[in-house]
Amino acid sequence: MRPLLIVITGPTASGKTALAVGLARYLSTEVVSADSRQIYHDLPIGTAAPTEDEMGGVRHHLVGILDLDEYYSAARFEEDALATLSDIWKTNDVAVVCGGSMMYVDALVDGIDDMPTVSDATRRYVLDMLDNNGLEAVLAQLKICDPDYYEIVDRANTRRVVHALEICLQSGMPYSTFRKGEPKQRPFDVVKFAIDWPREQLFGRINSRVDDMIASGLEGEARRAFARGEFNSLNTVGYKEMKMLIDGEADLDFVRARIAKNTRVYAKKQLTWLRRKNDVTWLDPSDALAEAIAAVEAIREAE
Repeated sequence: MRPLLIVITGPTASGKTALAVGLARYLSTEVVSADSRQIYHDLPIGTAAPTEDEMGGVRHHLVGILDLDEYYSAARFEEDALATLSDIWKTNDVAVVCGGSMMYVDALVDGIDDMPTVSDATRRYVLDMLDNNGLEAVLAQLKICDPDYYEIVDRANTRRVVHALEICLQSGMPYSTFRKGEPKQRPFDVVKFAIDWPREQLFGRINSRVDDMIASGLEGEARRAFARGEFNSLNTVGYKEMKMLIDGEADLDFVRARIAKNTRVYAKKQLTWLRRKNDVTWLDPSDALAEAIAAVEAIREAE
């Protein structure tokens, strides 16, 4: 029998953690986080990292394990998550992965193309270019190094543009030459779930979460983080907007509204990504756990 990987994904504020914990408790297994920001410690409020109570006694992996200045990537996540799952499957034939970082989920399930390791010097060079001259300068350099990828890249996606230029400069070859797009074979089966909230209800949950984060001390968390430096880990919704408050460029009401708006935009992108796929089982919000358990049991009985 091949191990089974249960992936709980979906847009932010859709209830992924509660569903993942419910399944893990039912199956007596563990949860691996697939969240590109929850992996950093000192950011529990703005990343909605699960609290001890929310974990419900279920062991969680890859949450709060990195310092704010540490570099991380989908490639590293693929490696770390596979190693973690290998340990879990020594004692259990099922594991749960939970997160809305879609590139991380895809890296784990399908694998990503093998890329050259980017040196610290190359990474600093590109980030200095971004900080000093803006995204347009990075895009201009990418157009020279890899005109083919320049034509298709999402030019508003800073992280993707920066990564592509890093690979070009590190390898001396166009980034597009490394992109194979062929799924890797995995020694486990996969089932993916997401909770199918009506859009207006999802947006209401997002707005409420932003209010809760601010009431829980998001401003103080952001001030402490930015006092240590302006790291890539802070280049995310919630902290970018709080930086405006810290710098005196906006008041709290403006920042609150901007965080909610940008989170809704992010949720739309997550939904667009997921709707393009045909391997996600969408669950009714009113009965998500029971539906997921029934689907998992059907898979296990079929084996």
